[in-house]
Amino acid sequence: MSTQSQALSQADPKRWKALALLCLANFMVIMDTSIIGVALPAIKEALGYTQESLQWVFNAYVIFFGGLLLLGGRLSDLFGQRNIFMWGFTILTLASLLAGLAWNDGALNVGRAVQGFGSALIAPSALTIVMMLFSGNPKELGKALGFWGASAAAGGSAGVFLGGVITEWLSWKWTFLINVPVGILALLLAPVLLSKGMRRKGSIDFAGAIFVTAALVLIVYGIVTAEHNGWGSPSTLWTIILGAVLFILFLIIQAVKKEPLVPLRIFRAPNLAAGNIALIMLSGGWIPLWYFLNLYMQQVLKFSAFAGGVALLPMTILIAIFMMFITGKLIGRFGMKANLVIGLIALGVSMLLFSGNTPVDGTFIANVLPASLLGALGMSLAYIPATMAAMSGAKPEEAGLASGLANTSYQIGSAISLAIMVALAARATASQTVNDPLTALNTGFHQAFFWSGIVAFIGAILAFLFIRSPRPGDSNSPTAM
Repeated sequence: MSTQSQALSQADPKRWKALALLCLANFMVIMDTSIIGVALPAIKEALGYTQESLQWVFNAYVIFFGGLLLLGGRLSDLFGQRNIFMWGFTILTLASLLAGLAWNDGALNVGRAVQGFGSALIAPSALTIVMMLFSGNPKELGKALGFWGASAAAGGSAGVFLGGVITEWLSWKWTFLINVPVGILALLLAPVLLSKGMRRKGSIDFAGAIFVTAALVLIVYGIVTAEHNGWGSPSTLWTIILGAVLFILFLIIQAVKKEPLVPLRIFRAPNLAAGNIALIMLSGGWIPLWYFLNLYMQQVLKFSAFAGGVALLPMTILIAIFMMFITGKLIGRFGMKANLVIGLIALGVSMLLFSGNTPVDGTFIANVLPASLLGALGMSLAYIPATMAAMSGAKPEEAGLASGLANTSYQIGSAISLAIMVALAARATASQTVNDPLTALNTGFHQAFFWSGIVAFIGAILAFLFIRSPRPGDSNSPTAM
Protein backbone atom coordinates (compact mmCIF):
# COMPACT_ATOMS: atom_id res chain seq x y z
CA MET A 1 0.00 0.00 0.00
CA SER A 2 1.28 3.48 -0.86
CA THR A 3 2.20 6.14 1.72
CA GLN A 4 -0.75 8.19 0.52
CA SER A 5 -3.26 5.39 1.06
CA GLN A 6 -1.75 4.67 4.47
CA ALA A 7 -2.25 8.29 5.45
CA LEU A 8 -5.85 8.14 4.26
CA SER A 9 -6.47 5.01 6.31
CA GLN A 10 -4.99 6.67 9.39
CA ALA A 11 -7.18 9.74 8.87
CA ASP A 12 -10.43 7.78 8.37
CA PRO A 13 -12.56 8.92 11.32
CA LYS A 14 -15.02 6.03 10.84
CA ARG A 15 -12.42 3.27 10.95
CA TRP A 16 -13.43 1.89 14.37
CA LYS A 17 -17.12 1.92 13.49
CA ALA A 18 -16.21 0.26 10.21
CA LEU A 19 -14.19 -2.34 12.16
CA ALA A 20 -17.28 -3.09 14.27
CA LEU A 21 -19.27 -3.84 11.10
CA LEU A 22 -16.45 -5.93 9.63
CA CYS A 23 -16.08 -7.91 12.86
CA LEU A 24 -19.85 -8.48 12.86
CA ALA A 25 -19.52 -9.85 9.32
CA ASN A 26 -16.65 -12.11 10.36
CA PHE A 27 -18.63 -13.22 13.42
CA MET A 28 -21.62 -14.16 11.23
CA VAL A 29 -19.54 -15.96 8.60
CA ILE A 30 -17.84 -18.15 11.21
CA MET A 31 -21.00 -18.50 13.31
CA ASP A 32 -22.72 -20.05 10.31
CA THR A 33 -20.32 -22.98 10.61
CA SER A 34 -21.16 -23.54 14.29
CA ILE A 35 -24.68 -22.32 15.03
CA ILE A 36 -26.11 -25.50 13.53
CA GLY A 37 -24.05 -27.68 15.92
CA VAL A 38 -26.57 -27.86 18.75
CA ALA A 39 -29.43 -27.97 16.22
CA LEU A 40 -28.05 -31.05 14.41
CA PRO A 41 -30.18 -33.66 16.26
CA ALA A 42 -33.34 -31.59 15.62
CA ILE A 43 -32.42 -31.14 11.94
CA LYS A 44 -31.69 -34.87 11.66
CA GLU A 45 -35.13 -35.75 13.00
CA ALA A 46 -37.00 -33.11 10.98
CA LEU A 47 -35.43 -33.69 7.55
CA GLY A 48 -34.48 -37.38 7.64
CA TYR A 49 -30.67 -37.23 7.65
CA THR A 50 -28.70 -40.35 8.65
CA GLN A 51 -26.00 -40.17 11.34
CA GLU A 52 -23.32 -40.13 8.62
CA SER A 53 -25.04 -37.79 6.13
CA LEU A 54 -25.79 -35.27 8.89
CA GLN A 55 -22.31 -33.79 8.46
CA TRP A 56 -23.40 -32.31 5.11
CA VAL A 57 -25.28 -29.63 7.05
CA PHE A 58 -21.79 -28.47 8.04
CA ASN A 59 -19.69 -29.59 5.08
CA ALA A 60 -21.95 -28.23 2.31
CA TYR A 61 -21.24 -24.79 3.78
CA VAL A 62 -17.51 -25.08 4.43
CA ILE A 63 -16.70 -26.82 1.12
CA PHE A 64 -18.15 -23.99 -0.96
CA PHE A 65 -16.90 -21.41 1.50
CA GLY A 66 -13.37 -22.81 1.38
CA GLY A 67 -13.39 -23.68 -2.30
CA LEU A 68 -14.54 -20.23 -3.47
CA LEU A 69 -12.64 -18.04 -1.01
CA LEU A 70 -9.75 -17.64 -3.45
CA LEU A 71 -12.20 -16.42 -6.09
CA GLY A 72 -13.73 -14.08 -3.50
CA GLY A 73 -10.31 -12.62 -2.71
CA ARG A 74 -9.57 -12.09 -6.39
CA LEU A 75 -12.95 -10.48 -7.05
CA SER A 76 -12.48 -8.10 -4.12
CA ASP A 77 -9.13 -6.99 -5.56
CA LEU A 78 -10.60 -6.43 -9.04
CA PHE A 79 -14.02 -4.92 -8.35
CA GLY A 80 -13.57 -3.17 -5.02
CA GLN A 81 -13.79 -4.58 -1.52
CA ARG A 82 -17.07 -2.87 -0.56
CA ASN A 83 -18.87 -4.03 -3.72
CA ILE A 84 -17.93 -7.67 -3.18
CA PHE A 85 -18.68 -7.39 0.57
CA MET A 86 -22.22 -6.24 -0.23
CA TRP A 87 -22.74 -8.84 -2.97
CA GLY A 88 -21.66 -11.48 -0.47
CA PHE A 89 -24.20 -10.35 2.10
CA THR A 90 -26.95 -10.26 -0.54
CA ILE A 91 -26.25 -13.87 -1.51
CA LEU A 92 -25.84 -15.00 2.13
CA THR A 93 -29.16 -13.40 3.13
CA LEU A 94 -31.13 -15.03 0.30
CA ALA A 95 -29.46 -18.42 0.85
CA SER A 96 -30.22 -18.24 4.58
CA LEU A 97 -33.88 -17.71 3.72
CA LEU A 98 -33.80 -20.85 1.55
CA ALA A 99 -32.07 -22.89 4.26
CA GLY A 100 -34.53 -21.72 6.91
CA LEU A 101 -37.48 -22.72 4.74
CA ALA A 102 -35.89 -26.02 3.57
CA TRP A 103 -38.44 -28.82 3.06
CA ASN A 104 -35.97 -31.72 2.82
CA ASP A 105 -32.29 -32.54 3.26
CA GLY A 106 -31.45 -31.73 -0.37
CA ALA A 107 -32.93 -28.24 -0.16
CA LEU A 108 -31.04 -27.56 3.06
CA ASN A 109 -27.77 -28.78 1.55
CA VAL A 110 -28.25 -26.46 -1.45
CA GLY A 111 -29.06 -23.54 0.85
CA ARG A 112 -25.97 -24.23 2.92
CA ALA A 113 -23.78 -24.45 -0.20
CA VAL A 114 -25.03 -21.07 -1.46
CA GLN A 115 -24.51 -19.63 2.04
CA GLY A 116 -20.91 -20.77 1.68
CA PHE A 117 -20.59 -18.92 -1.63
CA GLY A 118 -21.88 -15.70 -0.05
CA SER A 119 -19.48 -16.04 2.85
CA ALA A 120 -16.61 -16.67 0.42
CA LEU A 121 -17.21 -13.18 -0.95
CA ILE A 122 -17.57 -11.55 2.48
CA ALA A 123 -14.56 -12.94 4.37
CA PRO A 124 -11.59 -11.94 2.16
CA SER A 125 -13.06 -8.55 1.24
CA ALA A 126 -13.71 -7.77 4.92
CA LEU A 127 -10.20 -8.76 6.03
CA THR A 128 -8.65 -6.72 3.21
CA ILE A 129 -10.64 -3.67 4.32
CA VAL A 130 -9.36 -4.16 7.89
CA MET A 131 -5.77 -4.25 6.62
CA MET A 132 -6.35 -1.12 4.49
CA LEU A 133 -8.01 0.83 7.31
CA PHE A 134 -5.26 0.24 9.89
CA SER A 135 -2.06 -0.51 7.97
CA GLY A 136 -0.78 3.03 8.51
CA ASN A 137 -0.52 2.46 12.28
CA PRO A 138 1.09 -0.85 13.36
CA LYS A 139 -0.15 -0.50 16.94
CA GLU A 140 -3.75 0.07 15.80
CA LEU A 141 -3.42 -2.77 13.30
CA GLY A 142 -2.41 -5.18 16.04
CA LYS A 143 -5.42 -4.13 18.12
CA ALA A 144 -7.73 -4.36 15.10
CA LEU A 145 -6.48 -7.86 14.24
CA GLY A 146 -7.03 -8.86 17.85
CA PHE A 147 -10.69 -7.83 17.57
CA TRP A 148 -10.86 -9.55 14.17
CA GLY A 149 -9.50 -12.81 15.56
CA ALA A 150 -11.77 -12.56 18.60
CA SER A 151 -14.82 -12.08 16.37
CA ALA A 152 -13.99 -15.28 14.47
CA ALA A 153 -13.35 -17.36 17.57
CA ALA A 154 -16.34 -15.88 19.39
CA GLY A 155 -18.51 -16.53 16.34
CA GLY A 156 -17.52 -20.18 16.36
CA SER A 157 -18.25 -20.62 20.05
CA ALA A 158 -21.15 -18.21 20.50
CA GLY A 159 -22.88 -19.91 17.60
CA VAL A 160 -23.10 -23.05 19.70
CA PHE A 161 -24.78 -21.18 22.57
CA LEU A 162 -27.12 -19.20 20.32
CA GLY A 163 -27.96 -22.37 18.41
CA GLY A 164 -29.05 -23.98 21.67
CA VAL A 165 -31.21 -21.05 22.69
CA ILE A 166 -32.80 -20.73 19.23
CA THR A 167 -33.42 -24.47 18.79
CA GLU A 168 -34.91 -24.83 22.27
CA TRP A 169 -37.16 -21.77 22.29
CA LEU A 170 -37.89 -21.12 18.61
CA SER A 171 -36.95 -23.72 15.98
CA TRP A 172 -33.85 -25.07 14.22
CA LYS A 173 -35.04 -23.07 11.19
CA TRP A 174 -34.07 -19.84 12.95
CA THR A 175 -30.43 -20.90 13.14
CA PHE A 176 -30.47 -19.94 9.44
CA LEU A 177 -33.16 -17.25 9.38
CA ILE A 178 -31.25 -15.19 11.97
CA ASN A 179 -28.92 -14.19 9.13
CA VAL A 180 -31.71 -12.38 7.27
CA PRO A 181 -32.12 -9.32 9.55
CA VAL A 182 -28.37 -9.16 10.20
CA GLY A 183 -27.70 -9.26 6.46
CA ILE A 184 -30.15 -6.44 5.82
CA LEU A 185 -28.49 -4.37 8.58
CA ALA A 186 -25.03 -4.96 7.07
CA LEU A 187 -26.26 -3.93 3.61
CA LEU A 188 -27.67 -0.69 5.05
CA LEU A 189 -24.52 0.18 7.03
CA ALA A 190 -21.85 -0.77 4.47
CA PRO A 191 -22.31 2.26 2.15
CA VAL A 192 -22.21 4.57 5.18
CA LEU A 193 -19.18 3.15 7.00
CA LEU A 194 -17.02 1.58 4.29
CA SER A 195 -15.10 3.29 1.53
CA LYS A 196 -15.30 1.79 -1.96
CA GLY A 197 -11.83 0.33 -1.61
CA MET A 198 -9.20 -0.13 -4.29
CA ARG A 199 -9.87 -1.66 -7.71
CA ARG A 200 -7.30 -3.21 -10.00
CA LYS A 201 -7.35 -4.33 -13.61
CA GLY A 202 -7.04 -7.99 -14.41
CA SER A 203 -8.84 -11.17 -15.45
CA ILE A 204 -10.70 -13.76 -13.37
CA ASP A 205 -9.55 -17.38 -13.28
CA PHE A 206 -12.97 -19.04 -13.25
CA ALA A 207 -11.47 -22.35 -14.40
CA GLY A 208 -9.18 -22.44 -11.36
CA ALA A 209 -12.08 -21.68 -9.02
CA ILE A 210 -14.22 -24.46 -10.54
CA PHE A 211 -11.40 -27.02 -10.47
CA VAL A 212 -10.37 -26.42 -6.85
CA THR A 213 -13.98 -26.40 -5.59
CA ALA A 214 -14.89 -29.55 -7.55
CA ALA A 215 -11.73 -31.25 -6.25
CA LEU A 216 -12.67 -30.47 -2.65
CA VAL A 217 -16.28 -31.62 -3.14
CA LEU A 218 -15.19 -34.94 -4.67
CA ILE A 219 -12.53 -35.69 -2.06
CA VAL A 220 -14.87 -34.97 0.85
CA TYR A 221 -17.75 -36.85 -0.81
CA GLY A 222 -15.51 -39.87 -1.36
CA ILE A 223 -14.48 -39.88 2.30
CA VAL A 224 -18.06 -39.37 3.53
CA THR A 225 -19.48 -42.24 1.45
CA ALA A 226 -16.56 -44.61 2.09
CA GLU A 227 -18.13 -46.04 5.23
CA HIS A 228 -21.24 -47.06 3.29
CA ASN A 229 -19.61 -48.10 0.01
CA GLY A 230 -16.35 -49.46 1.45
CA TRP A 231 -12.90 -47.85 1.36
CA GLY A 232 -11.76 -50.25 -1.34
CA SER A 233 -14.85 -49.94 -3.54
CA PRO A 234 -14.42 -48.52 -7.05
CA SER A 235 -16.88 -45.69 -6.35
CA THR A 236 -14.88 -44.53 -3.31
CA LEU A 237 -11.47 -44.87 -4.94
CA TRP A 238 -12.41 -43.22 -8.23
CA THR A 239 -14.20 -40.35 -6.53
CA ILE A 240 -11.15 -39.54 -4.40
CA ILE A 241 -8.74 -40.12 -7.32
CA LEU A 242 -10.79 -37.82 -9.57
CA GLY A 243 -10.74 -35.16 -6.84
CA ALA A 244 -6.96 -35.49 -6.56
CA VAL A 245 -6.56 -35.26 -10.36
CA LEU A 246 -8.69 -32.09 -10.47
CA PHE A 247 -6.55 -30.57 -7.72
CA ILE A 248 -3.36 -31.38 -9.66
CA LEU A 249 -4.92 -29.80 -12.77
CA PHE A 250 -5.75 -26.74 -10.65
CA LEU A 251 -2.08 -26.43 -9.69
CA ILE A 252 -1.03 -26.82 -13.35
CA ILE A 253 -3.47 -24.06 -14.38
CA GLN A 254 -2.05 -21.81 -11.67
CA ALA A 255 1.50 -22.45 -12.88
CA VAL A 256 0.85 -21.68 -16.56
CA LYS A 257 -1.92 -19.07 -16.50
CA LYS A 258 -0.88 -15.42 -16.90
CA GLU A 259 -3.26 -14.21 -14.18
CA PRO A 260 -4.01 -17.25 -12.03
CA LEU A 261 -6.31 -17.44 -9.04
CA VAL A 262 -3.27 -18.24 -6.89
CA PRO A 263 0.13 -17.08 -8.17
CA LEU A 264 2.27 -19.89 -6.78
CA ARG A 265 5.10 -17.44 -6.12
CA ILE A 266 3.15 -16.11 -3.14
CA PHE A 267 4.19 -19.20 -1.19
CA ARG A 268 7.78 -17.95 -1.26
CA ALA A 269 6.79 -15.27 1.27
CA PRO A 270 8.28 -16.05 4.71
CA ASN A 271 5.96 -18.15 6.89
CA LEU A 272 3.02 -17.89 4.47
CA ALA A 273 2.99 -21.58 3.48
CA ALA A 274 3.76 -22.74 7.03
CA GLY A 275 1.04 -20.45 8.40
CA ASN A 276 -1.54 -21.92 6.05
CA ILE A 277 -0.52 -25.45 7.05
CA ALA A 278 -0.90 -24.41 10.70
CA LEU A 279 -4.43 -23.17 9.97
CA ILE A 280 -5.29 -26.47 8.25
CA MET A 281 -4.11 -28.47 11.27
CA LEU A 282 -5.73 -26.10 13.78
CA SER A 283 -9.15 -26.34 12.16
CA GLY A 284 -8.60 -30.06 11.59
CA GLY A 285 -8.47 -30.48 15.35
CA TRP A 286 -10.84 -27.77 16.55
CA ILE A 287 -13.87 -28.40 14.29
CA PRO A 288 -14.19 -32.15 15.08
CA LEU A 289 -13.91 -31.28 18.80
CA TRP A 290 -16.81 -28.85 18.45
CA TYR A 291 -18.88 -31.24 16.25
CA PHE A 292 -18.54 -34.38 18.35
CA LEU A 293 -18.77 -32.60 21.70
CA ASN A 294 -22.19 -31.33 20.63
CA LEU A 295 -23.27 -34.83 19.65
CA TYR A 296 -21.83 -36.36 22.84
CA MET A 297 -23.73 -33.97 25.08
CA GLN A 298 -27.07 -34.35 23.27
CA GLN A 299 -27.01 -37.94 22.01
CA VAL A 300 -25.12 -39.59 24.88
CA LEU A 301 -25.61 -37.37 27.94
CA LYS A 302 -29.13 -36.44 26.74
CA PHE A 303 -28.69 -32.70 27.21
CA SER A 304 -31.45 -30.55 25.72
CA ALA A 305 -30.49 -28.15 22.93
CA PHE A 306 -30.54 -25.24 25.39
CA ALA A 307 -28.45 -27.12 27.99
CA GLY A 308 -25.95 -28.07 25.29
CA GLY A 309 -25.59 -24.43 24.29
CA VAL A 310 -25.18 -23.28 27.90
CA ALA A 311 -22.55 -25.99 28.49
CA LEU A 312 -20.36 -24.40 25.79
CA LEU A 313 -20.72 -20.88 27.22
CA PRO A 314 -17.55 -21.11 29.39
CA MET A 315 -15.56 -21.86 26.23
CA THR A 316 -17.09 -18.83 24.51
CA ILE A 317 -16.21 -16.53 27.39
CA LEU A 318 -12.65 -17.81 27.68
CA ILE A 319 -12.02 -17.45 23.94
CA ALA A 320 -13.44 -13.93 23.86
CA ILE A 321 -11.33 -12.77 26.84
CA PHE A 322 -8.09 -14.31 25.56
CA MET A 323 -8.47 -13.26 21.92
CA MET A 324 -9.37 -9.65 22.74
CA PHE A 325 -7.13 -8.92 25.73
CA ILE A 326 -4.44 -11.53 26.31
CA THR A 327 -3.24 -13.39 23.20
CA GLY A 328 -1.85 -10.26 21.51
CA LYS A 329 0.22 -9.44 24.59
CA LEU A 330 1.50 -13.02 24.80
CA ILE A 331 2.54 -12.88 21.14
CA GLY A 332 4.37 -9.61 21.79
CA ARG A 333 6.22 -11.14 24.74
CA PHE A 334 6.90 -14.73 23.69
CA GLY A 335 6.55 -14.56 19.90
CA MET A 336 4.21 -15.92 17.31
CA LYS A 337 5.80 -19.36 17.10
CA ALA A 338 5.75 -20.17 20.83
CA ASN A 339 2.08 -19.27 21.19
CA LEU A 340 1.11 -21.26 18.12
CA VAL A 341 2.95 -24.41 19.21
CA ILE A 342 1.68 -24.27 22.81
CA GLY A 343 -1.87 -23.61 21.59
CA LEU A 344 -1.87 -26.64 19.30
CA ILE A 345 -0.45 -28.83 22.06
CA ALA A 346 -3.15 -27.66 24.49
CA LEU A 347 -5.81 -28.42 21.87
CA GLY A 348 -4.38 -31.90 21.33
CA VAL A 349 -4.28 -32.67 25.05
CA SER A 350 -7.88 -31.51 25.36
CA MET A 351 -9.03 -34.02 22.76
CA LEU A 352 -7.07 -36.85 24.32
CA LEU A 353 -8.91 -36.09 27.56
CA PHE A 354 -12.22 -36.27 25.70
CA SER A 355 -11.22 -39.54 24.04
CA GLY A 356 -10.59 -41.26 27.38
CA ASN A 357 -12.86 -39.44 29.81
CA THR A 358 -16.32 -39.10 28.26
CA PRO A 359 -18.32 -42.11 29.53
CA VAL A 360 -21.98 -42.81 28.83
CA ASP A 361 -22.84 -41.81 32.41
CA GLY A 362 -20.55 -38.75 32.40
CA THR A 363 -21.25 -35.36 33.94
CA PHE A 364 -20.65 -31.83 32.72
CA ILE A 365 -18.39 -30.79 35.62
CA ALA A 366 -16.14 -33.86 35.52
CA ASN A 367 -16.12 -34.89 31.88
CA VAL A 368 -16.87 -31.82 29.74
CA LEU A 369 -15.86 -28.59 31.46
CA PRO A 370 -12.10 -29.13 32.16
CA ALA A 371 -11.20 -30.51 28.72
CA SER A 372 -13.43 -28.00 26.90
CA LEU A 373 -11.71 -25.08 28.64
CA LEU A 374 -8.29 -26.49 27.76
CA GLY A 375 -9.37 -26.83 24.11
CA ALA A 376 -10.68 -23.25 24.10
CA LEU A 377 -7.37 -22.06 25.57
CA GLY A 378 -5.48 -23.85 22.80
CA MET A 379 -7.67 -22.29 20.12
CA SER A 380 -7.26 -18.85 21.75
CA LEU A 381 -3.47 -19.10 21.71
CA ALA A 382 -3.07 -20.58 18.22
CA TYR A 383 -5.59 -18.84 15.96
CA ILE A 384 -4.18 -15.30 15.81
CA PRO A 385 -0.50 -16.29 15.34
CA ALA A 386 -1.47 -18.86 12.69
CA THR A 387 -3.45 -16.18 10.82
CA MET A 388 -0.60 -13.67 11.18
CA ALA A 389 1.87 -16.20 9.80
CA ALA A 390 -0.43 -16.98 6.87
CA MET A 391 -0.73 -13.26 6.03
CA SER A 392 2.88 -12.27 6.69
CA GLY A 393 5.16 -11.39 3.83
CA ALA A 394 2.38 -10.92 1.27
CA LYS A 395 2.60 -7.79 -0.87
CA PRO A 396 -0.12 -5.15 -0.30
CA GLU A 397 -1.62 -5.80 -3.73
CA GLU A 398 -1.97 -9.48 -2.80
CA ALA A 399 -3.66 -8.87 0.56
CA GLY A 400 -6.99 -10.15 -0.75
CA LEU A 401 -5.32 -13.27 -2.10
CA ALA A 402 -3.45 -13.92 1.15
CA SER A 403 -6.61 -13.50 3.25
CA GLY A 404 -8.50 -15.77 0.87
CA LEU A 405 -5.75 -18.39 1.17
CA ALA A 406 -5.78 -18.21 4.97
CA ASN A 407 -9.55 -18.64 5.14
CA THR A 408 -9.43 -21.37 2.50
CA SER A 409 -6.86 -23.34 4.48
CA TYR A 410 -8.98 -23.15 7.62
CA GLN A 411 -12.14 -24.31 5.82
CA ILE A 412 -10.39 -27.08 3.86
CA GLY A 413 -8.88 -28.38 7.08
CA SER A 414 -12.34 -28.29 8.65
CA ALA A 415 -14.11 -30.14 5.83
CA ILE A 416 -11.57 -32.87 5.18
CA SER A 417 -10.78 -33.54 8.83
CA LEU A 418 -14.45 -33.70 9.82
CA ALA A 419 -15.22 -36.08 6.94
CA ILE A 420 -12.37 -38.37 8.05
CA MET A 421 -13.34 -38.22 11.73
CA VAL A 422 -17.01 -38.98 10.97
CA ALA A 423 -15.91 -41.98 8.89
CA LEU A 424 -13.61 -43.22 11.69
CA ALA A 425 -16.36 -42.74 14.26
CA ALA A 426 -18.88 -44.63 12.12
CA ARG A 427 -16.47 -47.52 11.60
CA ALA A 428 -15.68 -47.74 15.32
CA THR A 429 -19.39 -47.69 16.18
CA ALA A 430 -20.24 -50.36 13.61
CA SER A 431 -17.45 -52.65 14.84
CA GLN A 432 -18.82 -52.77 18.39
CA THR A 433 -20.47 -56.03 19.48
CA VAL A 434 -22.07 -54.59 22.61
CA ASN A 435 -25.86 -54.64 22.88
CA ASP A 436 -26.05 -51.04 24.05
CA PRO A 437 -26.22 -48.76 20.97
CA LEU A 438 -25.35 -45.74 23.13
CA THR A 439 -22.08 -47.32 24.21
CA ALA A 440 -21.26 -48.19 20.59
CA LEU A 441 -22.02 -44.63 19.47
CA ASN A 442 -19.84 -43.20 22.23
CA THR A 443 -16.97 -45.50 21.25
CA GLY A 444 -17.06 -43.92 17.80
CA PHE A 445 -16.93 -40.46 19.37
CA HIS A 446 -13.85 -41.51 21.36
CA GLN A 447 -12.06 -42.50 18.16
CA ALA A 448 -12.91 -39.16 16.56
CA PHE A 449 -11.60 -37.24 19.58
CA PHE A 450 -8.40 -39.29 19.67
CA TRP A 451 -7.45 -38.84 16.02
CA SER A 452 -8.40 -35.16 16.05
CA GLY A 453 -5.94 -34.79 18.92
CA ILE A 454 -3.26 -36.45 16.79
CA VAL A 455 -3.95 -33.88 14.04
CA ALA A 456 -3.37 -31.04 16.53
CA PHE A 457 -0.11 -32.61 17.78
CA ILE A 458 1.16 -33.03 14.20
CA GLY A 459 0.28 -29.38 13.62
CA ALA A 460 2.35 -28.39 16.67
CA ILE A 461 5.36 -30.35 15.38
CA LEU A 462 5.08 -28.80 11.90
CA ALA A 463 4.75 -25.29 13.37
CA PHE A 464 7.80 -25.87 15.56
CA LEU A 465 9.84 -27.06 12.57
CA PHE A 466 8.75 -24.61 9.86
CA ILE A 467 7.45 -21.36 11.38
CA ARG A 468 10.33 -18.90 11.33
CA SER A 469 10.73 -16.45 14.19
CA PRO A 470 11.06 -12.95 12.68
CA ARG A 471 14.29 -11.08 13.09
CA PRO A 472 14.24 -7.91 15.19
CA GLY A 473 13.21 -4.95 13.06
CA ASP A 474 11.80 -7.16 10.29
CA SER A 475 9.11 -5.09 8.60
CA ASN A 476 7.11 -8.18 7.79
CA SER A 477 7.07 -9.39 11.33
CA PRO A 478 3.56 -10.12 12.52
CA THR A 479 4.68 -9.51 16.05
CA ALA A 480 5.41 -5.95 15.06
CA MET A 481 1.70 -5.54 14.75
